[in-house]
Amino acid sequence: MKLSDFDFDLPETLIATRPANPRSSARLLVAEGDALHDRRVTDLTDWLGPGDRLVLNDTRVIPARLSGIRHRTSAQGAVQAKIEVTLLEPRGNGTWSALIKPLRKLKIGEEVVFSDDLRATLEAVEDGQGHLRFNCAGDDFDAALNAAGAMPLPPYIAAKRAADAQDMTDYQTVFARHAGAVAAPTASLHFDEPLLEALAAKGVSFSHVTLHVGAGTFLPVKVDDISEHKMHAEWGRVSAKAAEEIAATRAAGGRVIPVGTTALRLIETAAREGEITAWEGDTDIFITPGFQFNVTDGLMTNFHLPKSTLMMLVSALMGVQRVKDIYAHAIGEKYRFFSYGDSSLLLPEAQKPA
Repeated sequence: MKLSDFDFDLPETLIATRPANPRSSARLLVAEGDALHDRRVTDLTDWLGPGDRLVLNDTRVIPARLSGIRHRTSAQGAVQAKIEVTLLEPRGNGTWSALIKPLRKLKIGEEVVFSDDLRATLEAVEDGQGHLRFNCAGDDFDAALNAAGAMPLPPYIAAKRAADAQDMTDYQTVFARHAGAVAAPTASLHFDEPLLEALAAKGVSFSHVTLHVGAGTFLPVKVDDISEHKMHAEWGRVSAKAAEEIAATRAAGGRVIPVGTTALRLIETAAREGEITAWEGDTDIFITPGFQFNVTDGLMTNFHLPKSTLMMLVSALMGVQRVKDIYAHAIGEKYRFFSYGDSSLLLPEAQKPA
C-alpha cells in the first residue's frame, strides 16, 4: 500500500494542546461495526462489562527534556553555551542516548550542567545522537531528573507552547509504575480513579503490561511504499500473570481490548505464535492492513497523525475505508486530535457486553 492511502486533511484548530479536565470527560467516538456513536469517555461503562478485559500500559514517562550549560575555557577566557537535551533511552553501558541541540557546541569529554545535582558528560556521538554519562544513578538520578527535567511533549504541542508544571501530571497516567518512556501512552491518559472503579464495578477486568514508548513514535514515514518502512524498536514486557489473564479471557469468550496502540503492539508481539505467552524484549512490530490479530478484539485509542504508522495500525484493525469514514466524522464533529485530544473505541464487530 501507498503512504497516501493513510493521509487526510486535519484543521490545525483541532490539535489539542491541553487535555480535558477532568481527564475522563473527553469525548469518545465509538465505532461499533458499521455504526458510529458520539459519547464521552465516562460512557465506557455502557460499552464494556463482565467478560471484557482492558490491557493497560503502565509505563511511566520520565521528564526527559533538559536545559543545561556547557562551560569551556578559550583563548578569550571562560565561555558558555546553552545546551538542550532530550533523553531517548538508557544504553547497556550506563549511558543514555540523547538528542542534543546544538550538538556542534559540545565536544567529546565536555560536561553539561543541568542543576546543582545533575550533570552529564558526552562520551560518544553515533547516528546524530549523543551518548551521555550522568553523575548519578538509581534513585539519586530519578530525583535529580524529576527536579531538573520537563515533560517531553510531542513536537506538535511543543511547537505551540513549552512544557510546564501542569504537564508533569497531565502527561502521566494514573496507573504509571515503571519509569522509562519518553512519550505517554496517550489513550490511557483519559482514565482516572473514578472511571477505573466504575468499570470494575461493571465487571471489567484489567491487565497491566509495560512498553516504554520511545521518541521514535513521532518519526515520520519517509517511504511511499509502506512495506519498505523500518519501525523503531521499543522495550516491553508481558508478565506471565498478564499473559495468563489475557489467555483466560479469550478462552472464556470474553473480549481483550488494549488501551492504546502501545499495549496492542506489545500483546500482539507476545502472541505471534498464535497464543499469548510471557514475553520481554525489544519489539519493532509493524502492523499494517492484512495483519492477523491473535489476541485483540477491539482498541481504545486517540486520533492519530496523517500518514503515521498508527493510522496504518487502526486501518489494519478496522479496514482502510472504515477508518477514513471514522476520521471524516471526527473532523466534521470537531473532535480534538493527538496526544491531549479525544479518544475512540474501535470495535470491529458490533457486539455489546453480556
